[in-house]
Amino acid sequence: MLLEELLKRNLINEEIYNSAIQEMQEGSISEEKVIIKKDLISLEKLISIKSELLNTPVFENISDLQIQDDVLSIIPEESAKYYGMVPLRLESGILEVGMLNPKDIKAKEVLLFLARQHKIEVKIYLISEADFDEVFKKYRDMQEVIGEALDELGGENNSELVFLEDDEKVDTAELLENEAPIIKMVAAILRNGVEGKASDIHIEPNTSEVKVRFRIDGNLEDTLKVPLATHAAIVARIKILSKLRIDETRMPQDGRFSTKISGKEIDFRVSTFPTKLGEKVVIRILDPNEGLRSYKEIGLSENNLEIIKEQITRPYGMILSTGPTGSGKTTTLYSILQQLNQPDVNIVTLEDPIEYFVSGVNQSQIRPEIGYTFAKGLRSVVRQDPDIIMVGEIRDEESASLATNAALTGHIVLSTIHTNNAVGVISRLIDMKIRPFLIPSSLNISIGQRLARKLCPYCIEKIEPLPKVEKMIISELSKIKKEQRDKIKIPNKIYLYRSKGCSKCNNKGEKGRVGIFEILKMTSSLEKIIVENPTDSALEMEASRQGMINMRQDAILKAMEGKISMEEVLRVTEGEQL
Repeated sequence: MLLEELLKRNLINEEIYNSAIQEMQEGSISEEKVIIKKDLISLEKLISIKSELLNTPVFENISDLQIQDDVLSIIPEESAKYYGMVPLRLESGILEVGMLNPKDIKAKEVLLFLARQHKIEVKIYLISEADFDEVFKKYRDMQEVIGEALDELGGENNSELVFLEDDEKVDTAELLENEAPIIKMVAAILRNGVEGKASDIHIEPNTSEVKVRFRIDGNLEDTLKVPLATHAAIVARIKILSKLRIDETRMPQDGRFSTKISGKEIDFRVSTFPTKLGEKVVIRILDPNEGLRSYKEIGLSENNLEIIKEQITRPYGMILSTGPTGSGKTTTLYSILQQLNQPDVNIVTLEDPIEYFVSGVNQSQIRPEIGYTFAKGLRSVVRQDPDIIMVGEIRDEESASLATNAALTGHIVLSTIHTNNAVGVISRLIDMKIRPFLIPSSLNISIGQRLARKLCPYCIEKIEPLPKVEKMIISELSKIKKEQRDKIKIPNKIYLYRSKGCSKCNNKGEKGRVGIFEILKMTSSLEKIIVENPTDSALEMEASRQGMINMRQDAILKAMEGKISMEEVLRVTEGEQL
């Protein structure tokens, strides 16, 4: 295209044109590189012509541009190389991108996808291949950054592991002597954790090295190993960021800090834990875009969604979310909180910690070390004239009693509680000395939940289930009340799904997680059982009679929709393995 245009404009003759075409074919190089190599016209003139032909503005003075790492991370290195596009600048929510071929439809589709993912707009510029190469050099992955940092530290230090005695103190000055490379290492670990969609980063000392692991979609994955000699300095850097005592290595500590990565403000919650080999650090990544999700995004079915929408319109009562640690309870409460967050209501939360900041909500951080507990906070909250109260967790008898009383005195109370399922909430409240006759008046719904790994949508395929699996599915779904089955519209022919694994999911076949739910609603029949005979078996029988779709049934329905695999159904709902 370019050579033809130069010939058309009489900037080159036929002979030069043919010679350039031959060199392109023999050397397998681009038109632009041939033109520059043979010095047919100046680079400025070439880009000007290209800009005119493609009707795209040229990005000026790229060499003077300082491109931040968080901007580079918006377009992954592989995508940048494959599609010939690089991020240049992010200002006021607009990402300026340099492209070698702005008319490349596939490249633009990828770019629009990334823009939606990061909730930004895109402005495209034309850049030269030389400028593209210059920008592309700025891409460096975590291994390269760590390697450079280790070089600055003088390479791997193979000194023997030293165990600290209980009364020994860490030499702070010695730890921070090589601060600059350690800062780079920690920054690279954090950035890659965020970009890799990890929920947690584990930094663990072993006898010969430090292991860094990321928890992605619920699984811990080995990511990086660094020399043991760097461990104390890495921990010290994280403690400084979190405002923790770096000279205290014998006691667990908790802290948090925030920083901007990929144009987003990310919160990190830090927990240190002393072990014989040194301090283990776990960093929880709190991405506001990941934590604040809609009902649909967390995986609520139409049936469960109807119940929640109905119950949050009630003027008072408790909405309790239950499940094991890491089952998405807090995310569910935040989804409900977003719906309740209206200008005409006063919402106050008590959290430990505050995982996500919500505009318009009065969020308070519990601090047990100074006596500010959930129970003490609840006593104060009711004097703040709240309409809605969110309590991070009902942990003990006192907080259970106060939350129940708040619900009985005209407040909507959202909280979490540790039990195995929705029915177990009632038994747990009774164990916490809540009198049974108070529960029906104070508890609106209990939500049981788990998180299941989603099938990768890029390599999914439909399969017919094995006969024994199909029989189990039919048996389980037949237990659902007929009225609910008719609403769900279960197909006559049952199909399941699986994902083979592809480059999009790193050949895992899974990408992301979705909630599996069951919701128990308070009814007059349930009230009678709670007051007269609140056994788990009686409660479960009543839950089934009133039409509750349990977690296994909800998981099976999601498997039939292609959201999760049948193996994941059995794993999450504690069934036998296939």
